[in-house]
Amino acid sequence: MTTDVCIVLVEPQGSLNIGSVCRAMLNFGLNELRLVNPAVSHLNDEARRMAVRATPLLENAKIYPDLGRAVSDCHFTMGTTRRFGKYRKGFMHPDSASIHILQLAAQDKTALVFGREDHGLTTGELDLCQRLLTIPTADDLPSLNLAQAVTICLYELHKAKASLQKPIKPVRTLAKGDKLEAMIQHMRRTMVDIDFFDSQNPDHILRSFRHIFGRAQLNDREVQIMHGLWSRIDWLYKGLSEK
Repeated sequence: MTTDVCIVLVEPQGSLNIGSVCRAMLNFGLNELRLVNPAVSHLNDEARRMAVRATPLLENAKIYPDLGRAVSDCHFTMGTTRRFGKYRKGFMHPDSASIHILQLAAQDKTALVFGREDHGLTTGELDLCQRLLTIPTADDLPSLNLAQAVTICLYELHKAKASLQKPIKPVRTLAKGDKLEAMIQHMRRTMVDIDFFDSQNPDHILRSFRHIFGRAQLNDREVQIMHGLWSRIDWLYKGLSEK
């Protein structure tokens, strides 16, 4: 069974962490690292020293200017966070998330995204993730080191894969991240035009729709249907505005 999962680090700040992540990836059988605007070089001596035999993963890492472009070709994106709040709900834990990821990655490109060492992923970056993952920790010190968090998630993914008695049946092919995001932005414009979204804070309600679409896991046809709905509303609104 193939597992098409890439690891995405958003603005990592420590070379040692990047190298350690590569080592953990090789430990658990993953080989694609994507870095979003790293604050340090991923090819310096510190990173290479921590990567040990996983140096080729460092050298083949792809660099992106922002998370949107880093996951644009991914059919499913799982974001990690330790913060809870109004827009951060419906968390999965690493064990259950691993089964979910394996089901999708058996057929489609899937991304597991980790944020900055000091403050993680922003709410806007989590908007680009269809589901959220959190690692349960003690209240005295809830935050984990970046490399430790990656290692825990990869261990659970590897354990889930090894425990399977038979290959996971691939689910239907989902829409890629860039197509899904284009549809959501079309929705945003349409709903602002008809005053369904507050023009001063359109993302408030939009995030609820993001959660709905994330759970629904839309395919290309469904994304096109939603585009058609927004376009029909656009046409009707334009006609009414011209009268």
